[in-house]
Amino acid sequence: MKYFLYILLLMSVTISCKPKIDKKNVELKNLEFVKPVNKIVIAHRGTTYWAPEETEPAFRWARNIGADYLELDLQLTKDNHLVAFHDNGLQRTTNVASLFPDRKNATIHDFTLKELRSLDAGSWFNRENPMQGKESFKNQKILTLEDVLLIAEGFRIKRINKIPEKLFINGKWEGHYQHEKDPADNGNRPGVYIETKHPKLLVEKKLANELSRLGWNINTHPKRIKVQSNKVGIANTNNRIILQSFSPKSIENFEKYLPSIPKCFLLWKPEMKGDLKTVYQQAIHFALKNKVQFIGPSIAGNPNNYEELTARWMTDLIHKAKLEV
Repeated sequence: MKYFLYILLLMSVTISCKPKIDKKNVELKNLEFVKPVNKIVIAHRGTTYWAPEETEPAFRWARNIGADYLELDLQLTKDNHLVAFHDNGLQRTTNVASLFPDRKNATIHDFTLKELRSLDAGSWFNRENPMQGKESFKNQKILTLEDVLLIAEGFRIKRINKIPEKLFINGKWEGHYQHEKDPADNGNRPGVYIETKHPKLLVEKKLANELSRLGWNINTHPKRIKVQSNKVGIANTNNRIILQSFSPKSIENFEKYLPSIPKCFLLWKPEMKGDLKTVYQQAIHFALKNKVQFIGPSIAGNPNNYEELTARWMTDLIHKAKLEV
């Protein structure tokens, strides 16, 4: 149990959850507000330890364990669907080399949603993590943004004999599945923390439209999500979505298409060329110009071995600008 709690503590970050909201442009009448929190737990890719990352069991585990946010990486498919997947390539966490050997080195953007849904995104985890592996992880599917939002609301993909039920629209299947209430749901309603990569085909505009369609965009009549007083209830607040990116262009697009939604500008050394103090100050100025609330500087150490960007003088600059780390 001590080891388990230690993992959760390592996932904790200290931030303020009080984004500036232009109430004239936001319909908030039906939202129930919670008190701002000082510490939140962000479930990175759902989990990378207990289940295959960014799959349904990873996000269901994170929701039920009480994470405040489900973190996902947003990618755009060839046919313009938004999916949760970290890498640009598919070989590390799927069987793309077996199913599409002539396209094994292609990017996720080169596949349609239907093609991606045919991949097994879970068996690799069992091979690499035999102690945590489970039979049910085999043939897990790459998820859409809609799948993740519905998991946050207490749903799961509907299955018959372990096979996902396809959702046909006008007699056609484009890769979507049916959903049902999750019998394992314990009432937590986390927010969703979305990271975009370098922008492609205005993925941020597509994201805004999809969040509006699904009732998660606080700028466009967000739906009321029922919460319980003793459970995580961020999904029913104006902080239900947080956005982040390393890409300055994505940050600009966030402010253009998703104003009033909290934003985090990520920093890492390869993008910071020249005198470090000058570049750091420029990054902070850029963040303020684009109404960013948080700066996410890289830290040294495993597993990514990034260079350290949280020296005291760096965090002092961030806090002096009234931003959070």
